[in-house]
Amino acid sequence: MLTILGFAMIATFLVLIMMKKMSPIAALVLIPALFCVFVGKGAHLGDYVIDGVTSLAPTAAMLMFAIVYFGVMIDVGLFDPIVRGILKFCKADPMRIVVGTALLAAIVSLDGDGSTTFMITVSALYPLYKRLKMSLVVLTGVAAMANGVMNTLPWGGPTARAATALKLDASDIFVPMIPALAVGLLFVIGLSYVLGLRERKRLGVLTLDEVLVEEKETVLVGAGSGADAEDKRLTGGSGASTGADASGPAAFAGSADEDDDFQGLDPHRDTLRPKLYWFNALLTVSLLTAMIMEWLPIPVLFLLGAALALSVNFPRIPDQKARIAAHADNVLNVSGMVFAAAVFTGVLQGTGMVDAMAKWMVDVIPQGMGPHMALVTGVLSLPLTYFMSNDGFYFGVLPVLAEAGAAHGVSPLEMARASLVGQPLHMSSPLVPAVYVLVGMAKVEFGDHTRFVVKWAALTCLVILGAGILFGII
Repeated sequence: MLTILGFAMIATFLVLIMMKKMSPIAALVLIPALFCVFVGKGAHLGDYVIDGVTSLAPTAAMLMFAIVYFGVMIDVGLFDPIVRGILKFCKADPMRIVVGTALLAAIVSLDGDGSTTFMITVSALYPLYKRLKMSLVVLTGVAAMANGVMNTLPWGGPTARAATALKLDASDIFVPMIPALAVGLLFVIGLSYVLGLRERKRLGVLTLDEVLVEEKETVLVGAGSGADAEDKRLTGGSGASTGADASGPAAFAGSADEDDDFQGLDPHRDTLRPKLYWFNALLTVSLLTAMIMEWLPIPVLFLLGAALALSVNFPRIPDQKARIAAHADNVLNVSGMVFAAAVFTGVLQGTGMVDAMAKWMVDVIPQGMGPHMALVTGVLSLPLTYFMSNDGFYFGVLPVLAEAGAAHGVSPLEMARASLVGQPLHMSSPLVPAVYVLVGMAKVEFGDHTRFVVKWAALTCLVILGAGILFGII
């Protein structure tokens, strides 16, 4: 019964937000509360919610101060060279922009933190997508998939969890998986090329003058202004010139000087601090190094980093208040979503739904599949890491699967490697706080993002699994 109710609760949540019948925050709170009553444990709802909030409070704190920190870094111009480099590569061509999205997200993902990756990627590329009226779900989808592949880095989380759960060395799990993961990343880049061609065909040929007339104001991601109706559109009009060749590149006509003027971030904004550029760069590198080396808990690092960044770049208290207020919208949206997700995860764990679902999934595996448990684990990692937290999957389900595999001669290393396959899909799970940073900053409805990304992310996972089997890794 708990198994049925668990799957029903997740399905109800996904259907309602994808059909836009409820907002994600309302659905994350009300649906689990209702199902908690159905289970007959409504009297314990308060305990489940408090447990969920307690477990996610550090994550919420990390996201809050990380948004402030990286928002300030964007304001002071730390990432402007990255934006200029991307613009130079992209040349206002939708195909190049989408490929650039995958490359940037993959590179930034080397720090092992999804929230950081999404903040930097969206901040750099959102203005360009808006100017060209490109589909914003392409931005969120490609970034999430690229980050999902890179999330398997030993310091990213899943690999360390798998190693801990099965008492293995993380490098023994990860290093042999590199060829398969490389194939997965190449697939994401190839997919971004195809999606970019589709965007190029949809938009047709644009000129710089047409775009600048339609987008008179420079868009500043994280500027804190409320999203207008235009921001909420996933795509604008076709943007194609009358009679334009639909198959031609969406290139900007104009001189090189005009292209140089096409900036994603306003190069003349008052918050720029060019004299403090190297201080901010060193502070950011130090922060990311400390995070990777685990010198302090990540929430503490971002709390200290945000306080130091504000104090040095904006010594006057009114200026500090102004910067905090400018990013308050993103902070409130993301932290609110995380605490709402705490209700969902708290009820799933507290009522025993997660355990029942995991046990059912293991029990339905046919006995004849025993020798192929690595393949089974790889396939199961898609739905299980999407519907469950990484902690729940790696510490609750993987040991049971590994035990079943060991009985048929399948090594724990193979099982651990197979368990990493589902990460490209996992990064778009409603239980992953970082995805709310992604959709929130890109001003994309979570349901729209889900509808777009699930099929492509699942295909990426299967490509990695196929490559792992082909290379004899899994």
